[in-house]
Amino acid sequence: MRAWQIERRKRTKHLIELGGLVVKAGIVDLTGDDRAMIYGAMIWIADKLNSEDGERARELWAGKGKEAFAAEGRRAVPHDQRP
Repeated sequence: MRAWQIERRKRTKHLIELGGLVVKAGIVDLTGDDRAMIYGAMIWIADKLNSEDGERARELWAGKGKEAFAAEGRRAVPHDQRP
């Protein structure tokens, strides 16, 4: 396989994973799959991250995401096998 093909597959995988996060967060259902609304929300997020409150937003959002991933991981492990 050529180097450009490998890079293209990596990029495709990355984009699919990002799209999966949009679905996992419930954004697709909450917006009725309105692409303009989803894009507008992402622009709003980017503006927030570029603002003077950007660092605080990063901390809050990263914490919330880590908690959600951890909760999801706990659900994936059978209750009797949890630490």
